[in-house]
Amino acid sequence: MNVSDECIGCGLCIPYCPMEAISLGPEIAEIDQDECVECNACLRSDVCPTDALVEPELEWPRSVRRAFSDPAPQHGLTGIPGRGTEEMKTNDVTGRYHVGEAGIAIDIGRPGVGTRLRDVEKIYKRLVKLGLHFEERNPVKGLLKDKDGSDFKEEVLNEKVLSIIIEFKMPSSRLQEVLQELEKCAADVDTVFSVGLIDKVLEDGSMENYERAWQLGYQPSINAKVNIGVGRPQAKF
Repeated sequence: MNVSDECIGCGLCIPYCPMEAISLGPEIAEIDQDECVECNACLRSDVCPTDALVEPELEWPRSVRRAFSDPAPQHGLTGIPGRGTEEMKTNDVTGRYHVGEAGIAIDIGRPGVGTRLRDVEKIYKRLVKLGLHFEERNPVKGLLKDKDGSDFKEEVLNEKVLSIIIEFKMPSSRLQEVLQELEKCAADVDTVFSVGLIDKVLEDGSMENYERAWQLGYQPSINAKVNIGVGRPQAKF
């Protein structure tokens, strides 16, 4: 995001930046371009009385910031808004996860913190070594030098985004192995991340992965996410 000469230095836009990248200079607002993730939150707030906030035409690799930080436009790789894939949200329609399988969604970065893509690469590399099945249409795939590799394109490593999601599925029996590896990852990155555990609810109401996580000493919280997939047939398990 840029600030034009029309800025009067009122500071109304400052609270709307989730990365605290906007500050008041001697005369007008200033934006720390290294911290700005191009999320457009300040522009969408519509608080600037002089329309001094200007959305720039972004070039690669700067454009990566908007792709993973602005939730409004469709992502170029997936064709849907957001940072993840449709399969993670519509299991009753897609049948992505079955009994005996667990889905993992690692949400890296948060407002106020964000994440450099070099830290995302660190986590991704360690998970690739475990031989996991990653979502093919996850936007992270577009950052790789080789779609089947683990190295990110060098030019994107210093780019900063609001947050990014790594998604994969695995046999439920590997839950302990993967969660322990993620604990090690947490010590190697300069950001924060949360781990979403996707479970299939059985007819008796039980959830295999949820119960297994408790047995392993973790304390997962149940957060339902329901998408009925209007106009699409239910999956056959």
